[in-house]
Parts: sequence; structure tokens; C-alpha cells
Amino acid sequence: MSVRINVPIFLQPFTNGLTIAEVKGSTIGDCLDHFVEQFPSVKERLFRKNGKLLLHLDVYLNGKSTFPEELSKEVNDGDEISFLYLITGG
Repeated sequence: MSVRINVPIFLQPFTNGLTIAEVKGSTIGDCLDHFVEQFPSVKERLFRKNGKLLLHLDVYLNGKSTFPEELSKEVNDGDEISFLYLITGG
């Protein structure tokens, strides 16, 4: 099963400028694990030390937020994953 990750500009320096990454998996978590295998330096820009997604990162599947399922959300062949960094602070 092939899933596309739309690599945002803030991750492109860690993917050698790649804008689309092809990954495999049956869930968002599987796909992100495969993405991290290909580009290990993106891990700290996606995940906290406990393995959960960063609090200010929202993951989208085919243009729809995956919250609250996030990493356990199932994916299908041909799906697209994208990220949005949430602006926080005051």
C-alpha cells in the first residue's frame, strides 16, 4: 500500500528538499514510522520523546484533520498525509 506524504517546507531541509515522500503502512502511525526510517532527522520535528505527536502539530489525511485518532487512523492506498504546525503563544 502506497501513501503520499506532502512534505511541508519546514521539513524539506531534512528530506534533501523532497516535497513528496512515498511511504507504506496501514495507519498514520505506520506511515510516519516509515517516513522517519527514510529520514531519521524528521523524528524530533514530529514526535515528543514519549513517541506522541508534538502538541503543536496537526496531521491531515486527504485534507481532513485526523484528530483525535491521529496515529491510529487507518489509511488506504493512494491517500495523502499532510501536516500543519499550529501557532501557539500569546
